[in-house]
Amino acid sequence: MADVIRMRHGSSIGQPLTRRDGALKVTGAARFAADNHPAGLLHAVLAVGRIARGRVTALDVAAARAHPRVVAVMTPENRPALALHPDDKSVPFSYRFDLLQDDRVRYAGQPVAVVIAETLEAATEGAALLAPRYDAEAIEATLDAEDAYIPHIVGVGDAGETRHGDVEAGLSAAARRVDATFETPTQFHNAMEPHSVVAAWDGDRLSLDMPTQGLALTRMRLAAMFGIPQEGIEIRSPFLGGGFGSKLLTGPQVLGILAARLVGRPVKLVLTRAQMYGPVSHRAPTRQRLRLGAAEDGALTAIHHHVRTATSRFDEFLEPSGGVSHTLYAAPAIATTYEAVRIDTGTPGFMRAPGEASGSIALESAIDELAAACGVDPLEFRLRNYAEVEPISGKPFSSKALRECYAQGAARFGWAGRPLASRQMRDENGLLVGWGLGTATFPALMFHGTARAVIRQDGTGVVETGAHDMGQGAWTALAQIAADSLGLDLAQLEFRSGHSGLPDAGIAGGSAHTATAGGAIHAAGTQALSRLAEIATSDPRSPLFGSGNIGVVARGGHLLRRDDESRGETFAAILARAGRDEIEGEGSAAADPAAAEHYAMHAHGAVFAEVKVDPELGQIRVTRLVGAFAAGRVINPRLVHSQYYGGMIWGLSFALHEGAVIDPRTGRVMNADLAEYRVPVNADVPSVEAIIVEEEDTRVNALGVKGVGEIGITGTAGAVANAVWHATGVRAHRFPIAAEQLLAATGDTPAARPAQIG
Repeated sequence: MADVIRMRHGSSIGQPLTRRDGALKVTGAARFAADNHPAGLLHAVLAVGRIARGRVTALDVAAARAHPRVVAVMTPENRPALALHPDDKSVPFSYRFDLLQDDRVRYAGQPVAVVIAETLEAATEGAALLAPRYDAEAIEATLDAEDAYIPHIVGVGDAGETRHGDVEAGLSAAARRVDATFETPTQFHNAMEPHSVVAAWDGDRLSLDMPTQGLALTRMRLAAMFGIPQEGIEIRSPFLGGGFGSKLLTGPQVLGILAARLVGRPVKLVLTRAQMYGPVSHRAPTRQRLRLGAAEDGALTAIHHHVRTATSRFDEFLEPSGGVSHTLYAAPAIATTYEAVRIDTGTPGFMRAPGEASGSIALESAIDELAAACGVDPLEFRLRNYAEVEPISGKPFSSKALRECYAQGAARFGWAGRPLASRQMRDENGLLVGWGLGTATFPALMFHGTARAVIRQDGTGVVETGAHDMGQGAWTALAQIAADSLGLDLAQLEFRSGHSGLPDAGIAGGSAHTATAGGAIHAAGTQALSRLAEIATSDPRSPLFGSGNIGVVARGGHLLRRDDESRGETFAAILARAGRDEIEGEGSAAADPAAAEHYAMHAHGAVFAEVKVDPELGQIRVTRLVGAFAAGRVINPRLVHSQYYGGMIWGLSFALHEGAVIDPRTGRVMNADLAEYRVPVNADVPSVEAIIVEEEDTRVNALGVKGVGEIGITGTAGAVANAVWHATGVRAHRFPIAAEQLLAATGDTPAARPAQIG
């Protein structure tokens, strides 16, 4: 085929374009799943269990059915049959579901019945009329549960124990040691859009409007569960109001589909905010013990990262918090170990930066504590110890980019001159001031994705892939890649995504969607252009005839000779002369096993935080955040900045705000709403700045793209915690940091009053 050289990236890729769907969203024209109202629609509401373990002994179905607008009540006695048991996990990234298969209650908030009615209000009233009665059993709801076990696998396939070098010898030889335990709480995703489904059956054909982060995987599991062909399931998911890992297929959505089958009419089911605290996964709590050692010169001698975490009694997902200690710091001896307990909770799962978020706040706090013990500036300590190669595997990675992140972030923040000791700075209002640093890291992942690209007779293009936009800007970034892949301007391109009938774009998770779907789009466009160039360079009537070996350039809907761009013609002219209506290309993308075998692939960053603490009240305010990040080629800097901001704000939330309060007697979440489950608001984030550090990493994928959605969390949480120590002298070991943790150590006396800073 002819060698096609597309225009150098920058025509669309690299431009700070506004979101293509922005106007739709701000005007209310974007149609989310629950905005759909097919004819004959009924409303379904879940009745959920109030106990955490036991059996439902009675439901007042008659009372609910007596409601004048209730159509049906679905219980274990009349739920439509499934082809597979709800515990089946044959599809990747899947969990065991609670689908009314029996009368058991396995956690508080588990669905125990579904009421279907003519209106939402009637269904809600009907659910209340069921008045479940229970035979409750004793529960375990905390990390202190008995019968801990040693897991073989954590996360998705990570080893439950990893060792490199002799940790005990390294700790014994250390001149300075830290042995500290950190606790992180249960956290819930709390996406703006609740989980929902609008389901309609036509015989064995199923039509769905539902938010999902994995169209193909969702369709695959539904087909297996209902015993119908995948081709008979249509899923429309053009917009998601956030997902954060919780919006692959969920049990409540399947219950909505079952309800539609039961009544033979379309059914809408939308979780209430309180119902999102239980059946749709969460981040598990952790208790992490960090043992670190350093030599006299501050060089690390050993890291031991031990994690205790929890999973449900009936399934397993273990937060892989120790993994972050494998990748950042060049200790000659590193060990990560785990223990787990089974408690009466819904099964934990993927929540933004799973493992990295919880692990990094502990690791970065411990690193900071060791730097202080060594009398070394935290930045200098990290520069002395950051890894040039991945410590355990020995594979090289882009470590120079991390050094540049440190340098640019420190310069922008003004780190130079930071006092080494804590409680040395105060502002003009008497507030204690502290500066902290955290290193950010996240793996450069990639799944398998496919795409289709078409050049039409009029010279325009169509690119299709079943991608998912949950707010990160995928519609825009992928369209930019699509336009450049075909040598077109964006105005000449139609981009289609968000539908199960399109090529599988992989899942939107792991900060891998742009690399995965974008790589497939790039490959599809390359094939379509190569086929078009083959036609032109083989046609004696074309000005490009005979230039196959020389190569052609695609730009603005034209093919041009690479050595003489005055010779060329439009896509439309080539197709018209060939008598073709269109020309198509198909492409796929996946991680390169050969590259993964020899290179470690990560994005890196450094976050600097300033906090101010009221010495009398212990109130903490983050006043500045500056992050510098290197994540390969940037498709759209406007969107990348937005993702960095979101991650940094999430990290602030992790350190200071976010955590579920669970009653150990009942297993119920006591703050299951956005009034009591605290997340930051605008007033909590007065100044956030993100720096894009240029990086070219040709090994990660064809586009050189790394993820940006989760890395901002990993550095920020630790930076804020370390800044609190620098302000107060109190090292937090339990998160989120509360005022009561500080009050005992922030008393103000004239003798201890630090100098002011302007």
